Amino acid sequence: MNNFFLMLSQSYLNKLKAKSFIITTLIVVAGIFLLVNLQDIIEGFSGDEQDVVAVVDETEALYEPFAAQVGAMNEDLELEQSSENEESLKASIEEGTYDGYLILSLDEDGLPQGLYKSESISESAIAGDLQNALQGIKSAMAAQNLELSQQELASLNSPVSFEREALEEGAKSEEELNQARGIVYILLFFIYITVIVYANMIAMEVATEKSSRVMEILISSVSPVKQMFAKILGIGLVGLTQLTLLLAVGYFALTSKADSEIGGMMEFFGFSDVSVSIIIYAIIFFLLGYFLYATLAALLGSLVSRIEDVQQMIMPMTFLVMIGFFIAMFGLSTPEAGFITAASYIPFFTPMVMFLRVGMLNIPAWEPILGIAVLFLTILFLGWFGAKVYRGGVLMYGKSNSFKDIKKAIELTKKN
Repeated sequence: MNNFFLMLSQSYLNKLKAKSFIITTLIVVAGIFLLVNLQDIIEGFSGDEQDVVAVVDETEALYEPFAAQVGAMNEDLELEQSSENEESLKASIEEGTYDGYLILSLDEDGLPQGLYKSESISESAIAGDLQNALQGIKSAMAAQNLELSQQELASLNSPVSFEREALEEGAKSEEELNQARGIVYILLFFIYITVIVYANMIAMEVATEKSSRVMEILISSVSPVKQMFAKILGIGLVGLTQLTLLLAVGYFALTSKADSEIGGMMEFFGFSDVSVSIIIYAIIFFLLGYFLYATLAALLGSLVSRIEDVQQMIMPMTFLVMIGFFIAMFGLSTPEAGFITAASYIPFFTPMVMFLRVGMLNIPAWEPILGIAVLFLTILFLGWFGAKVYRGGVLMYGKSNSFKDIKKAIELTKKN
């Protein structure tokens, strides 16, 4: 047992001190601060520059109401009435005086229409504001032509009242469902990224030791099975250390913002009123998903002798994670679909798909418990089978990039 903890601490400390781990963590920390302060950074680069649009009013009557409408919608958009010809306006745009120019005119029905010209049509924000303002002027003029009162026009443009109500007792309301969708979306990404990163790390670690012939020294003092589980737990602890650090940095970055901004972010992603049960299920499915794929990654990593072959060998495992993630993403809009329910009991998809159902639906308690039990039994089976393959796999050298090598590894295990 002492050898096991020695291997565990070695796997943990070696990975923790690795330059690649430190650099990756620093990059992610910088990315967190960048995302939290992205709006401030954008505003810092843009400075106090204001968007300016020249308006050519061919009707000589639309500019004033149009300017008032734009001002009510976007205070940062400045309009300047112009009588210059298009060649002069194009030159002004090239010089940076204007961002674009708008030509106002009337159509065949006597209603306003606009033609906006700028260097590129990729910037749609300005054009969208101008179009919406012109739409308001057009609606008012059309109502006047039809002799509609302002009250009648407001009634015509008001959105229809449409609500949804679930008949099932205890079902989530529409507001609760939207909140759940936001937090499930974020946590699904979290589970997907972390599981695939740390499982790959285990496979690379095993292959690296084999390629450097360190494994030959290790197996003389520590059994391969202890090595496998020591690496799984050691890198798992590395992952928890890194995630704890990143969560602490994220919390610090958010608390440095104004309370109103923090509340807006939390409410947008559904974290403002998240239930404790969702967090508990997220932790459970994350840990079980990690151990499932980590055991599989250690098994596959033991079959290769060269680091170059690792990605090819673990590609099927990567596809399994991706399929589970895409099923869960599709299930965000249709969580009650039959194939979503079926997929939630397939062990390789359970960590993400069952978590989706728990977050989005009010399912009976036995369903997630059954999913957890299936996942746990699968991990035990993979641990037992993986130990057999790992014991023989670490003794195999040469080109190994086929799943037929699993049989050879088991045969080697029986001989030793």
